[in-house]
Amino acid sequence: MKKVKKVEEIINSRLIKPGSIIYTAGNAATPQVLLKQLASDSYIREVEMLSILLLGDIADLFSEEACKRITHRIIFNGEHSREAMNTGRATYQLMHLSDVPRQLKHNIKPDIVLLQLSGPDNGGNYSFGTTVEGAKAAVDSARARGGLIIAECNAKMPFVLGTTLHSSEIDYLLDVDYELPVSPVHEPDERANKIGRLIAELFIKDGSTLQYGIGEVPEAVTTAIINKGVKDLGIYTELFSNAMLTLVDKGIANNRFLRNNFAISTIFLSGDSEGYQWLHFNSSIQSRPSDQTNNVMYISAQPKMTAINSAMGVDLHGNIWADSLDARKIYSGIGGQADFLRGSYLSEGGVPIIAMKSTTDTGFHKIMNKCPEGITTTAIAADPIVIVTEHGAFNPRGLNISEHAIGIAHLAAPEQRNNLLKTIYESKAFHKPRQALKDVSPKGFMAYNKVFN
Repeated sequence: MKKVKKVEEIINSRLIKPGSIIYTAGNAATPQVLLKQLASDSYIREVEMLSILLLGDIADLFSEEACKRITHRIIFNGEHSREAMNTGRATYQLMHLSDVPRQLKHNIKPDIVLLQLSGPDNGGNYSFGTTVEGAKAAVDSARARGGLIIAECNAKMPFVLGTTLHSSEIDYLLDVDYELPVSPVHEPDERANKIGRLIAELFIKDGSTLQYGIGEVPEAVTTAIINKGVKDLGIYTELFSNAMLTLVDKGIANNRFLRNNFAISTIFLSGDSEGYQWLHFNSSIQSRPSDQTNNVMYISAQPKMTAINSAMGVDLHGNIWADSLDARKIYSGIGGQADFLRGSYLSEGGVPIIAMKSTTDTGFHKIMNKCPEGITTTAIAADPIVIVTEHGAFNPRGLNISEHAIGIAHLAAPEQRNNLLKTIYESKAFHKPRQALKDVSPKGFMAYNKVFN
């Protein structure tokens, strides 16, 4: 390993030649100094870059000028890349998070890997910090073919235990010191709190293993768990956030019934710098690559695996979409939603859940008659996914498509619910919908007001 003083020594056209395929770490571990230099060096041309949700001060990487030199293959979209992707300057790389390491090893083989690390420890090992996902596989793939591993070592990056990289596997290292990107926590509104209460009351029990992400609903679920008095929970997730930190700190998520007595994740995001400090050499959490955290077999092995994810929309059949607004307007990415929905269903006592408000903040209905034409779905109608809105919860197990439609319609806001029920009632495509609609309480549907009467 060679330590360098200036970023220009390692990000230049001499080392990064035309035809290079670059993999960069993302999320809070986005190597911002390396990527800003890559964006500014006009001599670096005709290269490809794979990325997963790049955060921080790297907006120039997706400028019109930079996109002429760099072909971005974006696995998961974010604020900086969204415009470039949806105007054709960048392209969407369709992958389940669980499949990223495999494809890096066998299909899209990087020559250069850019990382942000923490360390070393006493054994000469560096932590991948807050983000592993496909980074370990990218390193292995590049090294197997004589590629370059270029890293920043950030004084602010926590040493997250688990997956590490030995100093002998790093070609160039640059010491840096800057704050990590944070994901501010928003106070849940009443709709989010209703969803959280329903999920905790109906589906989370002592001994459940949890997966959920970041945002209002996860915060609301956490509060509802605490208020319910649930105990002895486990955490097996792809994203570890402030909400889960709270459960660990309170001793509620202690992982004592799991094979390993610590929470496992592949990505860590915090709402403030203190959360990153909490991760530093903390033995209650460990990192793993995404082909482990998101492997359906591993997920299904967790007891009472309760996977809580969100979506942009659901149609009456039960098709769920989460990455895009229409067929070619990509908002985020496939991510690991399908991995956890399918894995949790196979878990003993497990429950796959899609939790979302029935409308957007601007009033757009998220419960629809049909999914948009050509949309990418993260779950199809045959996936037995529990869907929860502020109006209730719907469990489709054992139900036919007519019963699906009626139960899902009841999740919608009142005006939309009436429109959808009218569509079902008048349709000749559904089997005996008029008979099914006579039931006061549709099969599989649990109204919020009935659960908390």
